[in-house]
Amino acid sequence: MIDKIRRSAEFLKSEGFEKCDVLIIIGTGLSGLIEDIDVDIKIPYYRVDGWPVSTVKSHKGELIQGMLHDKTVTVMSGRFHYYEGYSFQEIVLPLRTLLYLGTNLFIVTNAAGGVNDDFDAGDIMIINDHINLMGGNPLRGRNIEELGPRFPSMLDAYSLKYIRMTEKTALANNINIYNGVYCGLQGPSLETIAEYNMVKNLGADAVGMSTVPEVIAARHMGVDVLGISAITNIVNKKDTDHSSHDDVIENAMRAGEKIRKILRGFIKGLDFE
Repeated sequence: MIDKIRRSAEFLKSEGFEKCDVLIIIGTGLSGLIEDIDVDIKIPYYRVDGWPVSTVKSHKGELIQGMLHDKTVTVMSGRFHYYEGYSFQEIVLPLRTLLYLGTNLFIVTNAAGGVNDDFDAGDIMIINDHINLMGGNPLRGRNIEELGPRFPSMLDAYSLKYIRMTEKTALANNINIYNGVYCGLQGPSLETIAEYNMVKNLGADAVGMSTVPEVIAARHMGVDVLGISAITNIVNKKDTDHSSHDDVIENAMRAGEKIRKILRGFIKGLDFE
């Protein structure tokens, strides 16, 4: 694994990629942020030897680097999921490569189903914790000491400092946000009513099929994390929402415009000196 990471990192450096201030993974319906970036480099994932290829139609599968508010920003437009048939180690290989190149902050976004009764489709949730019910962990197997410790703590998986900054930015832009717990499941089938109720009883506010492996890998490497969910559909025991993937994308795009506005202000206010 470390050899794959090194080779991928050397290739990206040869293409002009470098350490960034902010690394962002954007998921379903959240690609609008790229329009705000002064793009210097863009390459498809398939050009990086050994990287998986996204099979989800709403994920472009592109790696982008450029400037936003005087910050160097790298964006993964599209991600990889366990339900696509990849292992947890394969899912986080691209992320680990970019973290190996260096970054000050990792921002992970996703589309998620709302479990909290206060949520509506199109809302935004800042992730303050997660529950891993995905059946695996990207750190399973021999630990790579060069990347991080054998038993990394997840007590501070999501940076309180950056959560507070995000809240202030949202308030300044008159955007309503929620804080909550994200639960990761395998997918790709959407959850049953019983599964939603189980997740709710466990203390989760939203549920999805990504993010958790990425956050674990980032914290293993000592990188601060900010997580944001676009709430795309709501299911509870009184109201079954048979949302199609197209509905999910539409609601993710509505929430995505608000996330885009928040992140523009958030990144502008960052100071890594």
